Amino acid sequence: MRLFFNLLLPALFWGLCACTTPRNVAYFQNAEEICGMARQQEQRFRLRPEDKINIIVNSSDPMLMQQFNLVSTSPASRSLGASATPRTVSGGSSVGGGQLLAYTVDGQGDINFPVLGRVAVAGKTRMEVAEYIRERLIARDLVKDPVVTVEYVNLGVLVLGEVARPGRVDILDDHFTILDAIAAAGDLTIIGLRENVMVSREVDGEDQTYFINLCDRKAVLESPAYYLQQNDVIYVTPNPKRQREFRAVGNAFSQPATWISITSLLTTLILLLR
Repeated sequence: MRLFFNLLLPALFWGLCACTTPRNVAYFQNAEEICGMARQQEQRFRLRPEDKINIIVNSSDPMLMQQFNLVSTSPASRSLGASATPRTVSGGSSVGGGQLLAYTVDGQGDINFPVLGRVAVAGKTRMEVAEYIRERLIARDLVKDPVVTVEYVNLGVLVLGEVARPGRVDILDDHFTILDAIAAAGDLTIIGLRENVMVSREVDGEDQTYFINLCDRKAVLESPAYYLQQNDVIYVTPNPKRQREFRAVGNAFSQPATWISITSLLTTLILLLR
């Protein structure tokens, strides 16, 4: 009989392990404990080389507007120059019936703006760029009443792994959190590991990696990766049960045929021990 228990207990243990699901499925399980906690300061996106932006100058004088709002009226229009000059970008804004040309920030952090020439934009928010161009236009007496708007064109992050819709998520707002990215990707799947979501980021030419526990609201809000930056990569790993299913042993114990064989073996041993 002792032999029976020695065989049965390990089998039951491995079976339970194979069928166990993670306890932590719900987000923000400690939300009540941190009610009233001060949040970290909002982090707005700052432009980098290779980022693309639309710049729209509005004025009471239509002729002046045409001078500064470069528009492509033909789908076959070629790109106007190198990375420091405007380029046509699919999905950009439309002005006056044509496609607005986007400016690509060059390696030196500049764009080439009509009349003003090279304008340094790297490290600035889009609001700072808009205000800077507006002040330059007024200072040079080019436009008396300009309203300058800057829009992001190609900013985005990648969300991969155990989410409903993995892929690229476009950024349209001035700040974007990891929760925004996960929501845009359709939320985590039920087998996504919520306690160890990875965020990979390039900082000054070096890769930085952060891990966030979505079950801990305080950890989420205090994480350096709570506010995302352009080109961040978010990866959601599968939970331990899912990982075991990819292993030979774990996969075997999840199959009905395995348990039928174990049951038959135990039944045989019981009959022999009587």
